[in-house]
Amino acid sequence: SVFPRAHKPRRRPPPDAISPHLHPAAAGRRSRQLAARMAGENAAACAPEVDGHAPRDAASFDEETRALIAPDAGSLPAAPPSAVEANFARYFAADYLNPGHDQYVYRHPNGLCVVGLATAHVALKEEGGITAIDFNVGKTDRSEIKVTGKRKRNAQHLQENSALCKVCTKDKTFVVRCCVKGQLLEINDRLMKQPDLLNTSADREGYIAIFMQKPGDWLKVKDKFLSFEDYKNLRGIC
Repeated sequence: SVFPRAHKPRRRPPPDAISPHLHPAAAGRRSRQLAARMAGENAAACAPEVDGHAPRDAASFDEETRALIAPDAGSLPAAPPSAVEANFARYFAADYLNPGHDQYVYRHPNGLCVVGLATAHVALKEEGGITAIDFNVGKTDRSEIKVTGKRKRNAQHLQENSALCKVCTKDKTFVVRCCVKGQLLEINDRLMKQPDLLNTSADREGYIAIFMQKPGDWLKVKDKFLSFEDYKNLRGIC
């Protein structure tokens, strides 16, 4: 052919490649250096950045910061906090309008309030516990509310002392109050078929209703409630 042969560029090995022509001792040293560098890069990639800065060696942190990053296992609680403890501020109303009528209000930062019977409520001490719950409190049946939309249409606006429901034992009936002023968004309709939830887990699955309350209305009644610690001390609960 009259045309010159096209020049093929010589392929160069990548900088991290180990040449087969190196002396065995040099090749082993190069291999160890490469492995150490890759391990360091992987560790840096996996470690999270703090405030946009690259992670540092743990030895360079002060004691307080190191304790946050790698806390002592002995300082951790025996069990993680429950969903109620982690998400709600817990308040209690002791002897609400009547002796022994203890109720709780769990308030979420978004304004939602979960209302239910405290563990020391007199109805829970009756022989056989609570056997039924009735949301029909006269003119209104709370179980018939159907709240819809972002504007919470059909939500009932209730006062603190409004009757929320009635809980029944073998031979007595107790009226449960709302405790807070606000919109009744939903009732725990599971209780109508499973009233025993009030006996076994009144502070969790056995809650009675959920309200939406305005911040201003909450500030007016907040001081009437007891904290969880104060309530435990009052009732001698461990």
